[in-house]
Amino acid sequence: MRRFDMRLPALVRLNEEREFHTETQNVSARGVFFYLDRSVPAGTSCEVTLTFPPHITLTDAVRVRFRARVIRSESPLPSLRVGTAAMIEDYEFLRSGDLFSALQQDQKEAS
Repeated sequence: MRRFDMRLPALVRLNEEREFHTETQNVSARGVFFYLDRSVPAGTSCEVTLTFPPHITLTDAVRVRFRARVIRSESPLPSLRVGTAAMIEDYEFLRSGDLFSALQQDQKEAS
């Protein structure tokens, strides 16, 4: 699948326990690559929540939560950032109260 280089803020939850604020490097229809401060074993379940901004969606910002499984971790250089590749198993579009409120506020200010 074609990968799209997208550096987007993301929230990653591992095994429904630990949460990490991070950034994606790329996203495809079947996978996502992001950075963590630690290596994660292949097979680990995770959730990745991110927001595609309007310049990508060509409409409103869209929040999506991916349920995925880690397929590899790589750390090519000694650094704090460990690249993590995860295969998307399922996804859902999220309605964001904060995003909806911000859009309503923008509309009020424009009036």
